[in-house]
Amino acid sequence: MQWNLKEIPPQQSVDQLRDALGIPEVVATLLVQRGITSFDAAKEFYRPSLDALHDPLSMCDMDKAVARIEAAIANEELIMVYGDYDVDGTCSVALMASYLLSYYDRVSTYIPDRYAEGYGVSLQGIDFASDNGVGLIIALDCGVKAIEQVAYAKEREIDFIICDHHLPGDQLPDAVAVLDPKRSDCDYPYKELCGCGVGFKLIQALAAQRNLGIDSLLPYLDLVATAIAADIVPMTGENRVLAAHGLQVVNQRPRAGIKALLAQRDKTSFDISDLVFVVAPRINAAGRMKHGDYAVALLMADSVDSCLGFAQEIEAFNTSRRSTDEQITAEALAKILDQKEEDRATTVVYEPHWHKGVIGIVASRLIENYYRPTLVITKSGEQLAGSARSVSGFDVYQALDACKEHMIQFGGHKYAAGFTLDEAQYPAFKAAFEKVVAQTLDESLKTPQLSVDLELKLEDITPKFYRLIKQFAPFGPGNRTPVFVSRNLKDSGWAKQVGSDQSHLKFKATDGQYSFDGIGFGLGKKLDLLQDKQSFDLVYSLDENHWNGNVSLQLRAKDLKSSDL
Repeated sequence: MQWNLKEIPPQQSVDQLRDALGIPEVVATLLVQRGITSFDAAKEFYRPSLDALHDPLSMCDMDKAVARIEAAIANEELIMVYGDYDVDGTCSVALMASYLLSYYDRVSTYIPDRYAEGYGVSLQGIDFASDNGVGLIIALDCGVKAIEQVAYAKEREIDFIICDHHLPGDQLPDAVAVLDPKRSDCDYPYKELCGCGVGFKLIQALAAQRNLGIDSLLPYLDLVATAIAADIVPMTGENRVLAAHGLQVVNQRPRAGIKALLAQRDKTSFDISDLVFVVAPRINAAGRMKHGDYAVALLMADSVDSCLGFAQEIEAFNTSRRSTDEQITAEALAKILDQKEEDRATTVVYEPHWHKGVIGIVASRLIENYYRPTLVITKSGEQLAGSARSVSGFDVYQALDACKEHMIQFGGHKYAAGFTLDEAQYPAFKAAFEKVVAQTLDESLKTPQLSVDLELKLEDITPKFYRLIKQFAPFGPGNRTPVFVSRNLKDSGWAKQVGSDQSHLKFKATDGQYSFDGIGFGLGKKLDLLQDKQSFDLVYSLDENHWNGNVSLQLRAKDLKSSDL
């Protein structure tokens, strides 16, 4: 792993911010590295304000969307809220449906079946809407490329409003409104909203139409924060504001479903990591192992008692999901070895019996073993379905776009995408993807990169320092948890491997005067570097260890090397 220490900013800028805020120099340095150089900028960063949200009507087609929904309500039309089966999609559906149902009762929800219908707007879903007299479909987290499907719906006298955040194609669907800040003709100031974020802008505009302010929408922000966390969108601009206030809702008055999912956590305060690692996987598990309707029902439940059954079922789905992805990962790793493909620029593996719901997770796990753009493919009906995952800095979506002649459809983001193709195209598609990646993957991206903010001495780690660092939250892409390096440390003599498979590392790092407990997940194999009082350099972030009611600072190790290197 390559350690990359960030450039130290100009000392004058650091000194000015340090004096203006009355903070330690190391904290001022971290802020200046993030582009925060003034008192006002720091105030905005530390206290994200809902006043910083942009006018929703500045999004292209927003006025048309509001007018069509108001007309549907006036005409007592049945409105269907349609969304993808992942966390962003199910949170979007729960948000839009629950908001509309707060003052209009002719609203239904629809989540496509991952296996029978696949990703995005399906003809089966439109047929269901037509059979049930739906006049308007609001599609969330999907639809910006659903040209044929929207035309099909129009033939059946069903209108569409699309709320999406994926990159549009050359042509937009013929919908009443296409809300997508990534439209080339959209001047909306912030482009990185998730699907639920775009949905929130729509209910913000609907609330304004009813002369209601942003405070009336606070109860919905726990859903928005969950979607932001799960979809790994940049934690900047509006996303950071919405996530920060959404976390306040999670901690103070969460909806019943989220409260039920967090009930087993032995914590009094929850952060983005709890949404990423506890709430999101369980919501995702419903769509992966059974059906996304379970997740929507959970997120729209009125009371904890009414959603306990859903929460228990989803927990069972998540347990099944973990077992399934572990088994498929083992099979995929064996296949890579059998095919002697360790030296390829890509990993592409296919088995028709693999569970479609977990192939994206398996692709991410394979990257941990073979650090390169990865495709995991299975059979879905008469076609093949695949998930793509990428390494830092490489745009796998663009790589797939270069191979589109071999696919039926594809969609996604820079680092994660999905696709379908005919089985007969698999050999040509695999060869084309390997060729494109081999030609475009920069040599520097073939090794995992670890970005380090600052070199730190253990004496700098104080409770006050940690409290100031915690206020940088919520963390995510564009605002990562600060990462430090400390050099010439030694273990106090009790380093050991821990975990059921001995894959983790516990230790106590000391510089001779100051000492801190440390934990390194997945670093158990580096135990020998800590033995016999060897000096080592450590890259880590800071967090709190909660144990038996006690709370202490600890070093969350990311990597370590011998100081001799």
